[in-house]
Amino acid sequence: MTEDGAVFGGQNNLHEGLENAYSIYKPKMIAVFTSCMPEVIGDDLTAFIKNAKQKAVVPKELPIPYANTPSFNGSHIHGYDAMLLSILQTLTEGKQVEGRCTGKLNLIAGCDFNTGDYREYKRILKEFGIPYTVLADISDTFDSPCDGSYHIYAGGTKLEDAADSINGKATIAIGPYATPKTFGWIKDNYSGKHVSMPMPMGIEKTDAFVMKVAELFGKEVPASLKNERGRAVDAITDSHQYMHGKKFAVYGDPDYLMGYVSFLLEMGARPHHILCSRGSKKVEKELQALLDGSMYGTGCSIYMNKDLWHLRSLLMTDPVDAVIGDSHGKFAARDAKVPLFRFGFPVFDRVNKHRYPIIGYQGTVNMVTEICNKFIDIKDETCEDRYFELMR
Repeated sequence: MTEDGAVFGGQNNLHEGLENAYSIYKPKMIAVFTSCMPEVIGDDLTAFIKNAKQKAVVPKELPIPYANTPSFNGSHIHGYDAMLLSILQTLTEGKQVEGRCTGKLNLIAGCDFNTGDYREYKRILKEFGIPYTVLADISDTFDSPCDGSYHIYAGGTKLEDAADSINGKATIAIGPYATPKTFGWIKDNYSGKHVSMPMPMGIEKTDAFVMKVAELFGKEVPASLKNERGRAVDAITDSHQYMHGKKFAVYGDPDYLMGYVSFLLEMGARPHHILCSRGSKKVEKELQALLDGSMYGTGCSIYMNKDLWHLRSLLMTDPVDAVIGDSHGKFAARDAKVPLFRFGFPVFDRVNKHRYPIIGYQGTVNMVTEICNKFIDIKDETCEDRYFELMR
């Protein structure tokens, strides 16, 4: 926004942007979200969008959901929740039909931008033979193929499917801390059953997800998934000795932290420092319950509403063997001279991590493989020559 917009409001800027976007790209929907400046000066998006349609800047029938997402309030998960809620409210308005059931599962994957995770969810549901609508499917949108031609709208969830999701058979929202407002609204307005579940990271939480899907649709767990689970358990059994007893520091969004902690405890590792920069007493209580449920949780500490500088202090004064989190922790890990395992969001200093699932049984194998092999690498790189062996 220019100085003029900051003083008199951003309506002209918004109208110009809407007009250009519609004229050039011919979208079926334009989503609008705010940054700091419009929020500080109190721009009225409801009025701005209404005026845009009255002035024929865009067609009156064009859906324009909007959300207030200033960076000084909350974090990316709160903005995601607000935007998803607005989109679903806009698209489903007047679409509920009494007695109609699409027979589909609505899946909300939470504030997860790992395209590999989305493909893993879809693959699991296909193994069950269950029709589904992902709200919203980013797997191809954020990871479209390079085939020599440009596709402006690759993949995604069809707007008509999103609109009809209100008539679905069931809705599963993954990550209760990522989309609480959206899920609350869905419980009040959507047909069918509604379930909120933690991210299926590790064996126990993946089991819970698979069993819930089977329960909601009255289906047996496919043999292919049972075999997949067996292979994941075998991978853990073969390699747990490389992680057993190791101390980790973990940080990130609440839903990721639940997954990290559960996974580490399954491996006999200790989530020694657990840090959440946007936490709450509820998050802390749930994390503590995970620690209390395992002998490996003894002596582990939880730090709510602390930043990565605090994490660095912990790493230097109470050392661990490794750190799990996103790219932002690389400086603290480097100072502490311990490896950083890059899971979660964002990871922008390594390649292809956005295609690498960490949920489901395959995600469990991926995490075990990456972590254990790194510890083996460290052993090979630092041991004396007489201990450098072919087998580890």
